[in-house]
Amino acid sequence: MSDQPLSGFRIGVTAARRAEEQIALLERRGASVVHAPALSVDPNRIDEPALLAATKEVLDQPVDIFVATTGIGLKSWFGAAERWGLLDDLTAHLGGAEILARGPKSVGALRRFGLRELWAPESEEFEDVLAHLRGRDLSGLRIVVQEHGQSLSMAAHALRRLGAEVATVAVYRVEGAADPEPMFGLIEDIAERRVDAVTFTAAPAIAAMMEAAGTTGHRDEVVSAFQADVIAACVGPVTAAAFEMWGVPSIYPERSRLAAMVKQLEVELPSRAGGTSLDVAGHTLLLHGEAVLLDGAEVKLSPAPYAVLQALLVNPGTVVSRRDLLGALPSGTAGSEHAVEMAVARLRAALGTRCVQTVVKRGYRLAVAP
Repeated sequence: MSDQPLSGFRIGVTAARRAEEQIALLERRGASVVHAPALSVDPNRIDEPALLAATKEVLDQPVDIFVATTGIGLKSWFGAAERWGLLDDLTAHLGGAEILARGPKSVGALRRFGLRELWAPESEEFEDVLAHLRGRDLSGLRIVVQEHGQSLSMAAHALRRLGAEVATVAVYRVEGAADPEPMFGLIEDIAERRVDAVTFTAAPAIAAMMEAAGTTGHRDEVVSAFQADVIAACVGPVTAAAFEMWGVPSIYPERSRLAAMVKQLEVELPSRAGGTSLDVAGHTLLLHGEAVLLDGAEVKLSPAPYAVLQALLVNPGTVVSRRDLLGALPSGTAGSEHAVEMAVARLRAALGTRCVQTVVKRGYRLAVAP
């Protein structure tokens, strides 16, 4: 018996970074995975002349507030500064500022270079960092914002309207995948409902997928599929927010982690699959297609006990006579009530003895919760 709660489900993965880890998590749980990278993210490919110019601009004047948005962006920036011989100057310069961090990864990167944040939102959302700043008097303050793959020019403009002088540092830019064919294939799979869910670990991946869907003429079908049949699973609220402009509902876990996103799919996919889910003798019994899962673990049944289970599930909790169960057995099964008893015994061996109850002189029933 294997613990495969995603058995029978086909899931699209759009990640470029850490894709192997995510695919392994899904496949270990029984899912069939379609990998179609939406982005090509290589933080080492940065526009060094532009970043050097931005770094010198930061160093030219005092910084009142520094906003760190991603760990990988900070590491890339400070790594470049080290190559230029400017790392000590940069960390000392930023160390004199009030430092705000978007989330734990940027906090970790800051501390690695001897910097400490004064505040970070519990939500890990950049919008909450902006809300924190908007609630203050920013007149005359110089704010430096480290960008996270997407331009934050609109956020910078909003802060400037509040009186701040804002400089953004673009460490790297997120670009589309070098080979778009896998994404085109996934878009067709989504439009045709050939996948049950698609995962997203970065907001730019959603923009890239929608752009690709537009170029193939499938954008409306993709939006419709996500609205009705295909789950859009995001790693966190920042990524999920990118779907709002398309009117696409999405799910994301409380903690923005890959494992948490996969765990959420273990619950959401079976519950939305239109299968049968019952509380039987204190266990969760789920039928999805021909797959039978008990407490998330797949149960292999031979044809006779599977036929008995199907008959007992027609009206869960209702007694089914031995004669009716005999009629439900596959053709070729020995035509006697002993065959029914053997099938029930095998079903109990697979599900647990308490899952199927004997009702004396009447037949059998599933021990469903009242």
